[in-house]
Amino acid sequence: MSAAARDLIDGAAGLGVALEQHQADRLLQLLEELERWNHRYSLTAITTPEQMIRAHLLDSLAALPELHGSRIADVGTGPGFPGLPLALCAPQRRFTLIDATAKKIRFVTHAARLLELGNVTAMQARVETLAPDPPYDTVIARAFAALPELLRAVAGLCGPATRVLALKGRYPDAELAGLPAGWRLVQARAVRIPGLDAQRHILTLSTGPG
Repeated sequence: MSAAARDLIDGAAGLGVALEQHQADRLLQLLEELERWNHRYSLTAITTPEQMIRAHLLDSLAALPELHGSRIADVGTGPGFPGLPLALCAPQRRFTLIDATAKKIRFVTHAARLLELGNVTAMQARVETLAPDPPYDTVIARAFAALPELLRAVAGLCGPATRVLALKGRYPDAELAGLPAGWRLVQARAVRIPGLDAQRHILTLSTGPG
């Protein structure tokens, strides 16, 4: 087992996520492909392998325990985070990864094919224009927008049973004070990403009954 795979497996274990070696190897393959594409297409500002493991892979996997239901939408996915790592580790769920930028969706499509992720659909679209029927079970977003803007943008994806997961840095007191009418905070969990010296919080929001 490579040192990087061991680092990833140990880091995931620290988050309560059990990774098999074959999963760790495929996640590292994803980073290698992202690094290769990044030289040409500038998909991410995070470029060193160590930073990518922590800020892309572990930061994404931290949300695995919060996923709800079988149909997951990752909005503003960029080059596939958190959607691709979550889809690899939750093959029983179906993931739609949405972004308005063509080059990022091209990479997501390529990476899903490379990793043989048959549970991933890549969609180039502005999320505000979408209204699927039925709605998604979970909508997840990382660094998409402040909470009021995020919730207004994803309203068309959501029903009463939908959970919106917002991956944030510092605890967003001011954003929570401005939630759109009908939305409520269900849960907030502070997360420590191994090796990452930054605050992380995962917020779960809903319009459904308490």
